[in-house]
Amino acid sequence: MLARQLLRTRLGARHPCRLLSTHAHDAWNAFTYRPLAPTTQTQGPLSGKHIAIKDNICTADMPTTCSSQMLQEFRPPYDATCVNLLRRAGGVIVGKTNCDEFGMGSLNTHSAFGPVTNPFAGTGPARSAGGSSGGSAAAVAANLCFAALGTDTGGSIRLPAAYCGIVGFKPSYGMISRWGVVSYADSLDCVGILASSVADVELVYGVLAQYDPRDPTSAPEDLRHAAKQKTMNKLPESGRLDGIKIGIPQEYFPHELDPASLVPFRTFLNTLQSRGAQLVSVSLPNTSYALSAYYVLASAEASSNLARYDGVRFGLRVDVSPGTDLSDAAGAYTATRTAGFGREVKKRVLLGTYALSADAFENYFLQAHRVRALVRSDFDRVFGKSVLTTHGDEQGSTVDVLVHPSAIRTAPRLDANPDALDAYVQDVLTVPASLAGLPALSVPCGYGPDGWPVGASIVGQWGSDQLVCRVGTSSE
Repeated sequence: MLARQLLRTRLGARHPCRLLSTHAHDAWNAFTYRPLAPTTQTQGPLSGKHIAIKDNICTADMPTTCSSQMLQEFRPPYDATCVNLLRRAGGVIVGKTNCDEFGMGSLNTHSAFGPVTNPFAGTGPARSAGGSSGGSAAAVAANLCFAALGTDTGGSIRLPAAYCGIVGFKPSYGMISRWGVVSYADSLDCVGILASSVADVELVYGVLAQYDPRDPTSAPEDLRHAAKQKTMNKLPESGRLDGIKIGIPQEYFPHELDPASLVPFRTFLNTLQSRGAQLVSVSLPNTSYALSAYYVLASAEASSNLARYDGVRFGLRVDVSPGTDLSDAAGAYTATRTAGFGREVKKRVLLGTYALSADAFENYFLQAHRVRALVRSDFDRVFGKSVLTTHGDEQGSTVDVLVHPSAIRTAPRLDANPDALDAYVQDVLTVPASLAGLPALSVPCGYGPDGWPVGASIVGQWGSDQLVCRVGTSSE
């Protein structure tokens, strides 16, 4: 399979690391922390499997820094639910992976540990592993672990997977517990999985997809059962896709998309068709508004979530100079947050704070929520209503899944200085599924003319995670 083939060719050059913790050295700066001798005595479906954890997911025996100076000394007293489930299934946690600070970025260049280098052995200068879960993707791509956990808010698993030539899965919102995950944007954040094949992703997902009463956003058992029953009769067998209708959304080919990436994507579509799938063109007309709405909503939620890091209750505490008026709390907060947060986090906090202000609330924040509802309605129109819908007429589906390019180009060079807005456009194809809370799987589909991997995304209705993965397996 393509992902396995990609593992055979990786970079050998060492990339310098700027580390805040010990035992983390690797050639690609993928890890922020690695224990000397990770072990487990537990037997289960993941027995002996090495699994890396993104550095914004809490681990009781390792630091959780979110790749930020703000949390450089933080060691949680507990494991996140997803980490606990991995350990109970026999998984061996081999370390914490580098990421964009607090998950804010698409290229893994906004990290207190420095950028992550893409392990794929392409030509020319070093390239980005993608973000924000770039360290997790690089660790899998470099064969440093069996699988890795990441988080996906607007594409942070799928973009790195596409850039590194591996498989990345963002499940339906609420399918994997977020308890113990440091929040960026609560209504968008999802814990997901990166691995070298869809089968490996499914193995880990089977362990993690459980209801968690400690997570108020965790999907209850009745919804999980209803979603499973709704898609049961659609699951293809024996690698065939007979009876599966796949939609190709017209709006997912924007002018920013590199035309050269369409060559392997068309080959991927031909593969799906040769295995029995029916391809149809569909329209999701509100897609063009999704990216702008996403950055307003995600930044607003980040502004609220990161307000806790003030140096008094949580986070880095900056020593004040002698004679400082300690009654000036705002001054102390400012000093702490200025020193603790990186430039990108500050920009998004400022944007979010403005969006929530009285002057901008109606025109930006509420308008973004309206766009989000329109994006959801687009998906409901082509998929049919999900099991989450408790009102309205029953509507038949037009398609079972959607397929589109995962990224607008192959992995960007690390030495490039893109236009400030260009970095934000990387998420343009992945954000809509995040706004709607839908399962999305990125699989490698070939190479661009520059020799670097190209990914294709498979998106389904809420709760159709198993169907999405089954289509992905059939494409390998």
